[in-house]
Amino acid sequence: MAETLPPDRNSRAGKDRGGKSGKVADFRYKRPPQPEPRGTGRDGRTKGANGDARRSARAPNGAGRASPDLADIGAMKPSAGGEAYAALDLGTNNCRLLIARPSGRDFTVIDAFSRVVKLGEGLATCGRLSEAAMDRTLSALTICADKLQRRNVRLARSVATEACRRAENGVEFIERVRRETGIALDIISAEEEARLAVLGCHILLEAGTGPAVIFDIGGGSTELVLVEAGSEGAARVPRILDWQSVPWGVVSLTDTVGRSEDSEAARIARFAQMKKLVADSFAPFAGRVAGSARHPDIRLLGTSGTVTTLASLYLELPSYDRKAVDGLIVPAAEMRGISARLSVMTPFERATLPCIGQDRADLVVAGCAILEAILDLWPARRLGVADRGIREGILRSIMAAEHQSERTLKALNKQRSGNGSGRGGR
Repeated sequence: MAETLPPDRNSRAGKDRGGKSGKVADFRYKRPPQPEPRGTGRDGRTKGANGDARRSARAPNGAGRASPDLADIGAMKPSAGGEAYAALDLGTNNCRLLIARPSGRDFTVIDAFSRVVKLGEGLATCGRLSEAAMDRTLSALTICADKLQRRNVRLARSVATEACRRAENGVEFIERVRRETGIALDIISAEEEARLAVLGCHILLEAGTGPAVIFDIGGGSTELVLVEAGSEGAARVPRILDWQSVPWGVVSLTDTVGRSEDSEAARIARFAQMKKLVADSFAPFAGRVAGSARHPDIRLLGTSGTVTTLASLYLELPSYDRKAVDGLIVPAAEMRGISARLSVMTPFERATLPCIGQDRADLVVAGCAILEAILDLWPARRLGVADRGIREGILRSIMAAEHQSERTLKALNKQRSGNGSGRGGR
């Protein structure tokens, strides 16, 4: 997994928990028990004729050649009887569910759920999931279980990431979730997490001839993936050339460095410490991709709450708008500027900004430190923003696998039918 661990002697390596990676569980769901000021803006930014923030060009639907270890998503079709597929992503900070039906080469979302559960709160210092965090998460998962049952889900995959990989009681919590909700969570490896993120958002890569880095800033870890150059077809997934996961996410980094923000000097020092910790962990990957980073047409795509939040501030949105953010291309210098301004604000000042609020006010600075470290090692001029990732990757993967199974079955039946007719003619 990660090549540099934070100072947490009680944690366990994620690779010990990743043995179930790649499985699609057969679920039998139980019935759950009944129970503002304006943003930071952009200095000197051009506005459109109507006074609204002018958006940069959106990314075309381009991507590279298929990778043999990633699903070919180019031929999905509606399932029989309108049955649905579901993907659940339990992260260190959020619990997210997506339920969809295949629609041509894509899918149509029919239900979704997202809640900040802070499952990994305090994990970096004690090595265990707290009772309060587990209770919050179980409450959210109970809602998910009810949705999965009511939506006639045919196949689903539910995954847990860094918090459950690292926690001493992670496996115990997974079993408790299964008993109380019927949801069988699969603790995936960091490598699988990176693969699913690429599968879910690669379609938003900006067109270009150079190599690209796709990253996912989570609550407990950050994944960096170097993918091949070129963008030859949206239905094909770019081949992964290199990747790294480090156990620094917005929650783990904040908990490790601390929340001391008593003065502007303290906030500046705290941000510098965060950035150094992350940069040191990224160093092996940075060394390996240094040659690729010198290409004149490198591209960068990020999927996380950090990049979507900063993109919302860039657009000066009064409230979050996924349609405005997903697929946006933002100058990297603008993202650095917003990050710098957020890093010196007080928690109260950050909480009053649209699209941040109280939930993200204490975590967004850590996300900014991680983002700046990424921009340092991969100095792309522009940054693509994706409000999609692991859940979409799961959906595409299981739908494509189902379609491939149907094709294989048809081919076998056709072969048997041909053999039968041949014998009958003799």
